[in-house]
Amino acid sequence: MVYPTIYPAAKALIFDLDGTLADSIPIHNSSWDETCKGFNYFFDTDFFQKMTGMPTRAFAEFIKKDSGCSYTVDELVKMKQTLFFKQAHQIKPFAKMASFVKENYGKIPMSIGTGGSCKSATLILNTIGLSQYFPIVISANDVINHKPFPDTFLKCAEKMNISPSLCQVFEDGEKGMEAAITAGMMVTDVRVFY
Repeated sequence: MVYPTIYPAAKALIFDLDGTLADSIPIHNSSWDETCKGFNYFFDTDFFQKMTGMPTRAFAEFIKKDSGCSYTVDELVKMKQTLFFKQAHQIKPFAKMASFVKENYGKIPMSIGTGGSCKSATLILNTIGLSQYFPIVISANDVINHKPFPDTFLKCAEKMNISPSLCQVFEDGEKGMEAAITAGMMVTDVRVFY
């Protein structure tokens, strides 16, 4: 059985949230799909999987430009988020990752670095029962440049007072892994644990 491990050099752990700790990607996708059906736009989940890690606004900007719909970016974000929040109670944690977090709590500094909003991150962490393990949560509201830029993870390292080179990032998204590498951090692709 493949199980998460900490690299010998790691002095702190940073976790993405959606698709890493929380099995929330299907609900994000269905919320976008339902939103897009309202103006006859096809939401390509395979394409959007490549954008995983980026904030909702980035998805909305792409959809607005690609579809030519009459909605503003802010309206698209609100429509999608409304649908997502209605279904968020269904989100479950990924069992191996949740166990890994609990096992290492108090042994090594840990934080969350997510492309989701503060509201979304708080709701998801509460729903999957992991909020008490993360005193530091860096969301899309806390940085200007989002994944694939390294800012989210660098801010996590700063808040934990740990050098970026000593941080190990757990990610499922290509953009997030790119951000971690750019930040000079160790990266673990969590998709091997599903």
